[in-house]
Amino acid sequence: MFAEDDASLAFMLKDALEADGYKVIHCADGQTAIEVFDKNKFDICVLDIMMPYKDGYSVAKKIRQQSDLVPVLFLSTKNMEDDRLKGYDTGADDYITKPFSMPELLKKLEVFLRRTKKFHSEENPDCRIGNILFSPADLKLITPVQTYDITQKETDLLKFLYAHRGKLLMREEVLKHVWGKVDYFLGRSMDVYMARLRRYLKEDPSVLLETVHGVGFRFSVPG
Repeated sequence: MFAEDDASLAFMLKDALEADGYKVIHCADGQTAIEVFDKNKFDICVLDIMMPYKDGYSVAKKIRQQSDLVPVLFLSTKNMEDDRLKGYDTGADDYITKPFSMPELLKKLEVFLRRTKKFHSEENPDCRIGNILFSPADLKLITPVQTYDITQKETDLLKFLYAHRGKLLMREEVLKHVWGKVDYFLGRSMDVYMARLRRYLKEDPSVLLETVHGVGFRFSVPG
């Protein structure tokens, strides 16, 4: 994802990135960037800081609420030390000041993507859930019928459920570990994600994701 409100710079940079083989989704303001991130999975995010509606700091905070793994790079004309420190405090992995070198930016993207891919492959091994293959690194659920591309949040949730399979999990416990805090509206969002996972998993009747009314959830798998 690339968030930048300067139309000329956005066009130039998007064109250069696509010429280098990247698939780029451009957002012209911070609020749109937040909404787009919520609905898609991204390998890396490049953010301007000064944008309409929501600034880059706010976007980075939102991204970090969803994932600790997606690299976030700031591109900004703000080059004071305080600006850089604030960028890192809000979750940025790197901070690049404008004007910048395009070859340097491409190299940084390459380094971060290579590091993330290595981490995913080492820390997120595939596992079997009944007759369903769960591949966290690739964000996929492979059933005997079809392959589902799932979101990072669905992946994080299923990883947590699988790690605690067979146990009764309190709603607050799931919210705290997967969303980072306990909140009524996040709880409503969690119920939506649970429903999605049930739709994917129903192709193996031996896999059960139960809601224990007023308490929480229990994830049961065969074996």
